[in-house]
Amino acid sequence: MTSLSPPQTMAGNQAVSLPITTVSATDFEFLRGLLRSKSAIVLDDGKEYLVESRLAPVLREAQLPSIRDLVHLLRGRNPALEGKVVDAMTTNETSWFRDIHPFEALRTTLLPELIERRRATQDITIWCAAASSGQEPYSLAMLIREHFPQLSGWSVRILATDLSPSMIERARGGRYSQLEMNRGLPAAYLVKYFERVGAEWQVKSEIRSMVEYKLLNLAEPWPTMPALDMLFIRNVLIYFDRDTKRNILGNVRKVLRPEGILVLGSSETTFNIDDGWASRTIGKAILYQPQ
Repeated sequence: MTSLSPPQTMAGNQAVSLPITTVSATDFEFLRGLLRSKSAIVLDDGKEYLVESRLAPVLREAQLPSIRDLVHLLRGRNPALEGKVVDAMTTNETSWFRDIHPFEALRTTLLPELIERRRATQDITIWCAAASSGQEPYSLAMLIREHFPQLSGWSVRILATDLSPSMIERARGGRYSQLEMNRGLPAAYLVKYFERVGAEWQVKSEIRSMVEYKLLNLAEPWPTMPALDMLFIRNVLIYFDRDTKRNILGNVRKVLRPEGILVLGSSETTFNIDDGWASRTIGKAILYQPQ
């Protein structure tokens, strides 16, 4: 006779039930709608496998036997559980100095220009949106510390935001595994800007203190922001629909200085979405400025 009970594994001498991660079509549609309403992220058809793999840890933590049971609780309005689901479904792919060309443009051209423009006030503000676990803002901080010692007496603010509370908490701690350290970090930076903490590496306090982390959902109304000299919002617009992209780019123009720079991911563009931008090419980096 076929058993309908959850699969089991052995822990010691006891059988432990494993959650059923298979998602039905109805539950997939519900979860897709939840993700869109809470984060504006669009989950395409055929991404059931993504839901199943990313929600497995949520099921284990909540001690739920299946995605069906998870959805049942979510339909009853469970904000804490909703947050965990959105957190789990958010893509947090990142690395040090990812897509190196914007960082090269920053070092060779953009920061020298910015230093000249802001010499009278001696203040610079850069925002890294969708900062994930912090590699991007810390990469910026290390680049500034390494190549622009003349800024040591300036007010240099690096703001970093993400919609995931767990990512914000992790980024503030600045601790990374050896595998994460191997992804794009120059060896000289490892020696100079990190210290070993057990099996992990931690960004030194002098670099961590340069970055301010805050929780922010780009698709929701933005809080009051300082005037920005530069905004990195890379590899995130691709997850939004056209209207959400247009709204975000419109919000960016409101907080970016007239001569400010917008840095998008290599596969992203403002063209045919928001005509208030002009492109600028520096080396292999394509950047955008308000027009």
